[in-house]
Amino acid sequence: MTHWFHRNPLKATAPVPFNYYGVVTGPAASKICSDLRSSRARLLELFTDLNCNPQMMKNAADSYFSLLQGFINSLDESTQESKLRYIQNFKWTDTLQGQVPSAQQDAVFELISMGFNVALWYTKYASRLAGKENITEDEAKEVHRSLKVAAGIFKHLKESHIPKLITPAEKGRDLEARLIEAYIIQCQAEAQEVTIARAIELKHAPVLIAALAYETANFYQKADHALSSLEPAYSAKWRKYLHLKMCFYTAYAYCYHGQTLLASDKCGEAIRSLQEAEKFYAKAEALCKEYGETKGPGPTVKPSGHLFFRKLGNLVKNTLEKCQRENGFIYFQKVPTEAPQLELKAVYGLVEPVPFEFPPTSVHWTPETLAAFDLTQRPKDDSAKPKPEEVVKPVKEPDIKPQKDTGCYIS
Repeated sequence: MTHWFHRNPLKATAPVPFNYYGVVTGPAASKICSDLRSSRARLLELFTDLNCNPQMMKNAADSYFSLLQGFINSLDESTQESKLRYIQNFKWTDTLQGQVPSAQQDAVFELISMGFNVALWYTKYASRLAGKENITEDEAKEVHRSLKVAAGIFKHLKESHIPKLITPAEKGRDLEARLIEAYIIQCQAEAQEVTIARAIELKHAPVLIAALAYETANFYQKADHALSSLEPAYSAKWRKYLHLKMCFYTAYAYCYHGQTLLASDKCGEAIRSLQEAEKFYAKAEALCKEYGETKGPGPTVKPSGHLFFRKLGNLVKNTLEKCQRENGFIYFQKVPTEAPQLELKAVYGLVEPVPFEFPPTSVHWTPETLAAFDLTQRPKDDSAKPKPEEVVKPVKEPDIKPQKDTGCYIS
């Protein structure tokens, strides 16, 4: 299912040299700064490396974050913060608001922003893997897990680290509660899409598939609602994607609920459920067109061109025709004017984020290393001195060529 998932761009950042002339007074502190510089550069490189896998990403992220922790936490594990927390200014762009960066002189801001990009990488990795022509079962599991890992990272940032920022996030910025909530829910919804595809492939009971589809549609509706009060100029495209996925999976829910009703000899209600599926599928098709015409961040995906999307249209049409035939020959039941209420609760297959924690402070941070940073030697007019504005260049992300669509991503 090539390019089935909408993806916003990666965050971009200004280079950080970690040079503190006069402040660094010993080789151990100098080595820490050098390692921070190289591990940060390595992690940024991996974000756009198509050969990078989750283990490589975890190793690189852990390497950088464990060193960065020395700028944030005290070494005695008390609640006191490190004396180095505010020594460096960090600049990051946002996924929705172009290349206008936010800047904070706070290592916590760096931890959160880089962690955010790691989570985005997992979503993009999952999307690329899901787009393979003949995806294996193990690869499908990796797509599923990567989306849950991403959700876990976003959730951890939201609950444990964003509240620690001295300067709260501005409206519409990535670290604002509404945006990060939308990212968490979208990851959960997309992971459940993998579960639904698997359930269909293995011909699980229609009642299970209908319930999962209904829960997934609700996830997409919640994500869309989280973005509803943001400026349409930068949120409209993303919201169209969330809305079309909500309609698509509502159509799935009504389609499989109709099959359940037919199996229970409720043919009239089954017809009405299938008619509702037809209506939501038509809405999803229309929204696909609107999504393609809406300007906004991220490359445009084409869900309506996928065999997986088109298969549902055929399934709805064929199942509805079958129900109408059966009703004309056997049941002769009246078709209700009101659509059946979908009060479906999935018992199996619901996705929870994988719990995430940042690594502990690197063993290279010792009391002696920390003492070798002498803040009394910082230039007195350091903050007052005008500095040339750093250019934050957008991240050049690799262009993934669509592969032949087989219509299933769990084969």
